[in-house]
Amino acid sequence: MKYFFILFFTFSLFAQQTKKVDFIQCDALVQPNFLEKTIKGEVTYTFEVLSMIDTIRMDAIRINFKDVSINNNEVAYKNSDKELLLFEGFTKGNNTLSFSYEAKPKQTLYFTGAGEDLQIWTQGQGKNTSYWLPSFDDVNEKVIFNLTVEFDKAFEVLSNGILTSIGEYPPLSSSNKVWEYKMQKPMSSYLVMLAIGNFEKQTTRTKSGTTLEFYLDKKDVSKFEPTFRYSKQIFEFLEKEIGVKYPWEVYRQVPVRDFLYAGMENTTSTIFSQDFVVDSIGFNDKNYLNVNAHELAHQWFGDLITAKESKHHWLQEGFATYYALLAEKNVFGDDYFYNQLYQSALELKQANSYDSIPILNEKASSLTFYKKGAWALHVLRMNVGEKNFQKAVQNYLKKYAFQNVTTDDFLAEIQKVSNYDVVSFKKNWLENSVFNLEEAIGYLVQNESVNQLVEFGKTNKHLSNEALFDKFNTMIQSKVYYTVKQEIVYETQNLTEAQQLDILKLALATNDTKVRQAVAEVLSRIPFSFKNDFVTLLNDASYITKEIALFRLWTNFEADRDRLVALSKDWTGLNYNLKLAHLTLAIVGSNDNPVAREKAVHELETYTQLPYEVSVREPALETLIKLGKISDTVLEELINASLHHKWQFVKFAKDNIRVLISNEEFREKFILLKDKLNETQKERINYFLKETA
Repeated sequence: MKYFFILFFTFSLFAQQTKKVDFIQCDALVQPNFLEKTIKGEVTYTFEVLSMIDTIRMDAIRINFKDVSINNNEVAYKNSDKELLLFEGFTKGNNTLSFSYEAKPKQTLYFTGAGEDLQIWTQGQGKNTSYWLPSFDDVNEKVIFNLTVEFDKAFEVLSNGILTSIGEYPPLSSSNKVWEYKMQKPMSSYLVMLAIGNFEKQTTRTKSGTTLEFYLDKKDVSKFEPTFRYSKQIFEFLEKEIGVKYPWEVYRQVPVRDFLYAGMENTTSTIFSQDFVVDSIGFNDKNYLNVNAHELAHQWFGDLITAKESKHHWLQEGFATYYALLAEKNVFGDDYFYNQLYQSALELKQANSYDSIPILNEKASSLTFYKKGAWALHVLRMNVGEKNFQKAVQNYLKKYAFQNVTTDDFLAEIQKVSNYDVVSFKKNWLENSVFNLEEAIGYLVQNESVNQLVEFGKTNKHLSNEALFDKFNTMIQSKVYYTVKQEIVYETQNLTEAQQLDILKLALATNDTKVRQAVAEVLSRIPFSFKNDFVTLLNDASYITKEIALFRLWTNFEADRDRLVALSKDWTGLNYNLKLAHLTLAIVGSNDNPVAREKAVHELETYTQLPYEVSVREPALETLIKLGKISDTVLEELINASLHHKWQFVKFAKDNIRVLISNEEFREKFILLKDKLNETQKERINYFLKETA
């Protein structure tokens, strides 16, 4: 309760400050140091005192300051380790604040990789930029941020806004350069970004004249097209659908390794996860399109206008989620759009049993803010009509551009263009914790594919075995949407084996990647008569299907195991899924060849280490642990994982270390391992030893 009071008091102070002090512009030179994992900088803020105030506050988490001056005069200040507090030197009207600073951020600014693979990137979601740049956690304080960055000239440096210059950093013998970025309009501090890496760039221009910049690691240049597929189409669609021109000067996107989330909508410059960098086959399994559209939509909903407080967070995430679906509809069609809404409706209904916090509550879940928020917008759009909805959104964005908003601000614009009962809407969809599936289905069944899916299961349980077979036989060969055919494949488990195989052969004949993948998933025991049909799945344009089929065939046909291991030898897949699958089978299947087995074990161990990402390292570690191949390398990489910045990887590591260290044999191995490790790793082992003593 004490913590809540302090937090509330701090927010109240900032709320008062924004009424009395307006920070206008930040000009900063920042210098990240990769080896020391630190950053230092020289900063000048311009600000206007609107009415007199005793103390001006700036968020600064564990940042050291020097040479703090206001209006070119050095001033006294207080550094609380959370805030820079200024109490002298400023006057009513325009002022300047300048200072130098140094920090070693524990979060928000991340240093990953090494050598030519090093990357530095930020993730300031919500309010965390103040860990690496003295700024404002209060989203209502919007500032024009201009960043100049000094770093090694062998790398590419990205930030917000237009790149105005790149120059050698004096002295001329220096190996560094400076990149100067400038914004034209204000934004909240959490949207300030920095990304440094060994990037390659491609560009294009939209019909409206906006430059789109696409970046990839130089090792991934062959993946530009599939990774950024449909990007220009998405941009031009959203600009037209929203009805307000893209509000910034440029739009760039860059993937980084081990990013904390799928993506982050930093103003003009989205950072996204390296996991979405794919080739043409990988595009069929996991593509960037939805995240791409989601983060782009945020450039309007979140960046141009920003929710005043957390309870209105759906104005950002709900809008971005819904407009991403509309963009996918433009690319993939109506059936895809309505089926996605149907799946999210089922998910929200299922969550009713444990997720009882409504949209208009700062403690609402991500599922609620994102998917229920999107559903609320769909209901609005259907009830007021597409044209009225578009008009309201246009008015809303234009009226509150570069400002902060509430839910009532948006609903007022809806009311102006329609007679819709926004009071009842707010009560039923925004303040009600229950998701009304029946009402939602009513909006969806106008789409024939969803209607078929909804009706599909209703009559099946009343049909005889033969009638069910006949129904499946007819539908699997019809032009129904692939989601219906997937459901047929799953339901074949209720048929006789002969009937099931007949339907599955027809499912394979559809040549639909998703339907064929369902066959791989559903058939764990493969009859010999179906083997040749099933083997064709190894040639599908899906790395996930190939992995499932590989394991299924290896399990079912012992005589083919060596051939399957040899066949998959040069496969890589999506995030190395096929490489890890091959090595797993090589280890398990080489018991009569210890040399081959140990070679596979050592190769799998390499995938537990840098430079591989968490999405590769974790499954590699998990496989080795399950197979009982727990070497010193595995133990060391578990310790390294427990020190990682991704909490999911940390949890995986901690859980496994605690299990292993409770075993006397492995406890002794951890103790002996300490002599080979650095001080940080030793401290970590001691922590676990003490915890389990």
